Amino acid sequence: MAIKALAWLVRTFDGPVYCYHEIVHNKLVVRRFEKLGVVFVDDIAEVPPGHPIMLSAHGSAPEVVAAAKKQASYMVDAVCPLVTKVHHEVKVRADKGYRIVYVGHEDHEEAVGTMAVAPQAIHPVESVADVQALPNFEEHVALLAQTTLSHRDWEEVLHAASDRYPDMWTPGRSDLCFATTNRQAALTAIAADCDTVVIVGSANSSNTKALEKLANELGCTNVYRVNKASELPQDLSGVVGLTAGASAPEELITEVLEYLKPIKGVEEVSITDEDEYFPPPRNLRDLIASSGAMASFSLGGPPTTKPIVDRQVSASAVLDGLTAR
Repeated sequence: MAIKALAWLVRTFDGPVYCYHEIVHNKLVVRRFEKLGVVFVDDIAEVPPGHPIMLSAHGSAPEVVAAAKKQASYMVDAVCPLVTKVHHEVKVRADKGYRIVYVGHEDHEEAVGTMAVAPQAIHPVESVADVQALPNFEEHVALLAQTTLSHRDWEEVLHAASDRYPDMWTPGRSDLCFATTNRQAALTAIAADCDTVVIVGSANSSNTKALEKLANELGCTNVYRVNKASELPQDLSGVVGLTAGASAPEELITEVLEYLKPIKGVEEVSITDEDEYFPPPRNLRDLIASSGAMASFSLGGPPTTKPIVDRQVSASAVLDGLTAR
């Protein structure tokens, strides 16, 4: 959703378009947008007044959202709906007087934005040891999490926190991103049969690092995290397992497969069908509808007045269709 949303801003407005933080944690995606004139900033104050601003998929602190609305000529918050759900849960529980144990990487953009929703009520943890170091709260306790964590790490902390706070509240549905947990489940299913595991994704991607950590925990002796195929060694042999971070474009997966040239073919392992769809933010949907243009924008096609079916256009197709101004 976030990649397509930023592509719409690039197509619709004269540059530069500004984006608060990297739109997703993938270097290829970020560089492609930079070539199109997108400027990525870590402080809204860096944005000159009167330019369009997009907030990244990882979610932003409430004061950042307010500053962006004030500074921008047009502002789109491309926060992942799963992160929005966690922000809402934080606010609701904090307003009810809960102490919130938040499982996440303290320096990650998503965690920073989430903790800013109710900083007085949140206690960040990353490990079982962190849970054991927490005080004995007199208030009710809730447990929430960064959406891109390793399921194993989350489960260990969940059990430790449940032992520590037996009456602890947890959400009815896991906070963890389905794209993240599905990839972890698929990797778990194939790891024992692999001589080597290759993970495509950037070093600053939390869910990519979770896959790398999981592969090592599963006993894989040769694990390579790469941004692109050229980073792989030339002497790989045997059975190679291939997976990727949630924001890795399809073209990178194809590039790695072509590099590997498997002589015995490719076996796809599917754990589940991912059919969840997140539409563009509401104000961007209004912009798309009112413009009546570029139904084929993702493929670089001509303007059209035909209605745009966003669900039928993949982020990878959008990236393939983007060309420099």
